[in-house]
Amino acid sequence: MSCPECFKGHIHQGTPRGEVTTLHGLNAYTTKPSDNVPHRGIIIIVPDAFGWEFVNNRILADHYADKGGYLVYLPDFMNGHSAPIGMLFNTKELLTTSGLKTWLMKPYYLAITMLQFIPFKYHNSFQTTWPIVRDFIKSVRENEGSELPIYAAGFCWGGKHVVNLGFGEDVASNGKPLINAGFTGHPSFLEIPSEIEKINIPISFALGDADLVVKAPQIKLIQQVFENEAKADKGEVQIYEGAGHGFCVRADLFLKDANKHAEESEKQALAWFERHPSV
Repeated sequence: MSCPECFKGHIHQGTPRGEVTTLHGLNAYTTKPSDNVPHRGIIIIVPDAFGWEFVNNRILADHYADKGGYLVYLPDFMNGHSAPIGMLFNTKELLTTSGLKTWLMKPYYLAITMLQFIPFKYHNSFQTTWPIVRDFIKSVRENEGSELPIYAAGFCWGGKHVVNLGFGEDVASNGKPLINAGFTGHPSFLEIPSEIEKINIPISFALGDADLVVKAPQIKLIQQVFENEAKADKGEVQIYEGAGHGFCVRADLFLKDANKHAEESEKQALAWFERHPSV
């Protein structure tokens, strides 16, 4: 279901400025353009394993709102069972290989990591959470998003949900598709190429060439799907040189290239949404 790469990364500095509310039955972080201009659409973030309360994800939501002029929703699709932030430290220590003390402590970090990982896996399988994601977005489409473009941005854990939204198999009661377009950064758990071949609503992929989850051969398979004339307008792939898993949301922003990759992936998502105001 998952791998250590999905639980590695850095916590970003900043103070989210949005609001916490209850929206269509879920707790949600919501944010809008800080200059109070009318928003021109809705972005729904399907987050990584650390969920809706993770500061990095809330800061990203603020960036989308300010840079793109969107109303942004970051719901608790995991119903209170997101991975604890402490897993970032514990996974780092578990994967460290230098020093005698590190090796002596590995049984401890392995045990505590598994105690955190097993509940996350139990509560957050795709089969369990897909109806929650789908029904939330359906409610948005039938209500405040009925006359607005709706976009989905999914990261790591949330990437599979966005790809499945791209199948276009579900529609709202008003006959409209749930999303106009989607974006996913370093997705996890994908069935490649079969799920990519089912995409009918445009999805943009941000992938790192050093990602240990979606590796180079799989990236090539995704590219090949969109090189097919029948799928040419259904997706794009941008590859970030030297970027590993999690670079869109959990990169060490003190590193020049990592900061650049994170910023460029934001631009990629917003540019893709700009290109798809309707379906």
